This record gives sequence, C-alpha cells and structure tokens, in this order.
Amino acid sequence: MSASPASGDRLAEQRRKGLRVALAVSVGFTASVAAGAIVPFLGPLFAAQFLLAESRPMPLARMLGMVLLILLAGIGMMAVTASFGDHPPTFLLLLALVYFPCFLAQTAGRGGAAPFLILVVAIIVPLLGILNETLAASILSILTIGVLTGAALMWAAHALVPEPVSDAQQAEPPPRRPASHLRALANTVILLAAVTICLTSDELAAALVIPITVASLLGQIDLATSSRASFGLVIVNLAGGVVGSLAYAILMLRPNLLTMFLIVLVVSLLAGGRAAARSPDAKVFAGALTIFLVLFGLGVSPLPGSAAESFSTRILYVMGAIAYTLLTTALLWRSPATPRAAA
Repeated sequence: MSASPASGDRLAEQRRKGLRVALAVSVGFTASVAAGAIVPFLGPLFAAQFLLAESRPMPLARMLGMVLLILLAGIGMMAVTASFGDHPPTFLLLLALVYFPCFLAQTAGRGGAAPFLILVVAIIVPLLGILNETLAASILSILTIGVLTGAALMWAAHALVPEPVSDAQQAEPPPRRPASHLRALANTVILLAAVTICLTSDELAAALVIPITVASLLGQIDLATSSRASFGLVIVNLAGGVVGSLAYAILMLRPNLLTMFLIVLVVSLLAGGRAAARSPDAKVFAGALTIFLVLFGLGVSPLPGSAAESFSTRILYVMGAIAYTLLTTALLWRSPATPRAAA
C-alpha cells in the first residue's frame, strides 16, 4: 500500500527540518568549542528550539523580538542576581515571579519556544552569577553571543536546506487550552526547589543539567497519559543523558574538533529527526536532545568542575532530575482535566 501524498509531504518536511536541526546544532556546537565559548551548548540549544518551532524561517521582525525578549530576560536576571543574590527569600521570590508566567504560557500552549528559552536563561544566569563569581561580569556577553549565534544558525540552516516555495503546507499550531494557574504554580514550586538545591550545594555548582532537565520534563509530562507513555518519556530523556555522557567518553579517546562534529551530527540527526515530526512524542525527543547538548557541553566546557564529573555522576544527575520531577508532579498536580500517569 502506497503512502498518501499528504503523509509523503509530511515525511519530506520532517526530513528537511531534522536535517536543518542537525546541521545547525553540530556546526554551532563545534564552532562554539573552537572559539572557546564558556557555555558552548547555548547557541546550538537556541538554534534547535527556533528550528523546531516551525518549518519556515522565523520572520525577521519576530526573530528580532524573540532575541530582544531573551536578552531582556537575561539582563533582568543579572540585575536580580546582583541585587538580591545575598538575600535568599527575596531572590527566590523574584525567581518564582519569572518562572510562573513562563509555565502559565506553557499550560495554555502559547508562546512557542519562548517560555522554555526564558526558563533556561532564568536558570543559567542565577547559577553562574552566584556559584561562579568570576563569570558574573561576563554573563551578559555569554547570553548575547548565544542568542545571536542561535539566530544566525537558524537562518543559515534554512539557507542550506530551504523549504519548497510551492509547499504551502504549514504545521498545525499547538492547541490552545485554558491556562491552568494551579498547574503553573505547582511547576514553579518544583523548578524553584531544584534551583535552590543547586544554589545551596557546592557539589552541584556545575550541575546545570538538573534544573534544565526538570524544566524540560515539566513541559513533557502532559504527554504521559498512560503508564507506557510515562515509561517511554523516562527512557527517552534518560537516553539523552546516557548518550551525552558516552559521547564525552568517546571524544576523550580522540579529542579533536572533527570527532566532536561527527558525534554531535549523528546524535542530532537521530534525536532532531524525531523531534521534527508532527507527533505527540516530538517534544520528548526535543527534550532528550536538550539534555544531550547540556551534558556534552558541560563536559567540554571550561566551567570549573564540569569536565571532572564521572560518567556515573552525570547519569545520576539526569536520573535524579527525572525521578524528582515525576515524584513532585504526582504529589502537586491536581488537575483532573488532564490525564497523567502515576509516577
């Protein structure tokens, strides 16, 4: 039985989008490491989110608005960290006021990639600003380079692998739902607790992957409407961490840029290709790609202590973040309208 023209068009669109993600991520990651970037996964992470949000290049005005929004979020978080970092109650309250609207937008299916990217910024800036005082002065430049790199990679990927002009088929917009204030509040508490644990533990000073994994999972768990789906969500996200740690171990056998490029290219082709599909589990594979980039990026980053973490430690970070998120959502999510799997 031959596939219908519509399914064939969707498959071709998925392949183009997946190839764009793989090229942008692998080239951007390798170039960031070659340039000595302190957080080399930031630009590729932004690029992947921009590219997965839609099949066509983001209009220039909208792209500039997205870049400005992320930079303003970073500047705001820098000001909050510098002014209130020594006053934990006030500092955590202000973090909650940033996290809550992001999660509220996610519960309503609005904002595209912007809420998650702002969450990433609001996680990285406080952790780097408080736990790595030597980096506090350069956080803005790190963030600026990251978001501009992500935008440039998005446009370059579309130039190399363009969408056919005659193809007017667009991805269906995400369904709009009533915003759930209680769900957003619960997610805020869950993420805030994870960030607080990292801020108060010297051993977790470089463990950015923990709160980023928590933030990513909070946007995926709605997909786990059965025990089988919940198990698949855990396995795919854990696989992202395992692959990231294995990739770093393989890179250490032949530590050069070509090996790094090939590793990231292969992984991003596999995960990015699935993340580019118009399917409910696409968001899960996008989350796995995020975890891979963060773990692998921390391994090659010059951040203090990040490269010294062992394979087992990296996997424990991811497993702990997954277990923590499933447990806390099972305890705090009380919305009967959205089915979920019991953790």
